[in-house]
Amino acid sequence: MEDENIALNSVLGLELNRVFFAVRETTNKQKIIEFAREVLESERTELPDSVSPDGPAR
Repeated sequence: MEDENIALNSVLGLELNRVFFAVRETTNKQKIIEFAREVLESERTELPDSVSPDGPAR
């Protein structure tokens, strides 16, 4: 499962990078950056909930 998440995050990161460089307007690039930051922040707040009491899964 963790390998699938890593692969998905890699694909999403590459796609976000492609879209970012395809967009020409600075305002729209800023919106992409803000969206990516919001996603990262929401992921970080969910991480502590996903750790088991015995520690992270291996």
